[in-house]
Amino acid sequence: MKKHKESSRSQLIDWLLRVLKGTLIGSGAILPGVSGGALAAVFGLYKPLILFISDITNQFMKGIKFFLPVGIGAVLGVFVLAYPLNYGLDYYPVHILWAFIGTIIGTLPTLYREAGKNGRKAHHIYLAVISSVVMFILLLWANKNLDLQVEQNSVTWLLSGAIFASGFIVPGLSPSNFLIYLNLYQPLTKAIRVLDFSVLIPVAVGAIICIFLFAKAIQYLLDIAYATVFHFVFGVVVASTIIIAPSADMYNGLSVLDYGVVILLFFLGLALGFWMGRLEDTYKKD
Repeated sequence: MKKHKESSRSQLIDWLLRVLKGTLIGSGAILPGVSGGALAAVFGLYKPLILFISDITNQFMKGIKFFLPVGIGAVLGVFVLAYPLNYGLDYYPVHILWAFIGTIIGTLPTLYREAGKNGRKAHHIYLAVISSVVMFILLLWANKNLDLQVEQNSVTWLLSGAIFASGFIVPGLSPSNFLIYLNLYQPLTKAIRVLDFSVLIPVAVGAIICIFLFAKAIQYLLDIAYATVFHFVFGVVVASTIIIAPSADMYNGLSVLDYGVVILLFFLGLALGFWMGRLEDTYKKD
């Protein structure tokens, strides 16, 4: 009886943890500079998700059961948190960004262990460093130089959905940044807030098509070069975390109290990330 209770408690904690991870992944997917795929990798969900999508008929119900709480959390993250996240980024960007940075940093040890699960060599470390530097330079250049105008129609939203999904398929790629460069980010987040299905339906279709088209390719890469892929991902996550750090001008007007709150939020995020990483190690299922 005691073992049964402990097993039930473990399953409940694991279920709630996946909801929390899904919420952070969903909110991260719409947060500029953050990649849903990178967060999925950090939380140990990227490989299982790619495995499930690339061969969805294999153990279909088991996969649905596992990812259901993640999906629930992701919906909460995207739809429920869309307004407060946008509000926070508009009025308290420094606070929100440092809270996210803390959470991501707190989970980096888990991602590093995952990258070396099948062993690592010196060239894997070099790859992580090089990918981090190169991605940081590319993101910095894009933030300063890209600003395009595109017409908003069904085809545009299909492509936006594909861009949105690419952030899950390619960890470290921030779809929100690309949507900002195309001046589609605010229209999309507005559509999420007001549930404009003329926008949301083509976005969802584009995302689904993109995910199913590229999942098998990613799975193939994981099969033949697991350590290489994940050390690359680790480097990209580091770069994409650094790039979302608030710029100097964003601190203008902050009071001493604001700085105290920012520091508190950073350490709360750090503790949350570290806690999730520890729970991931404790309750992880291969």
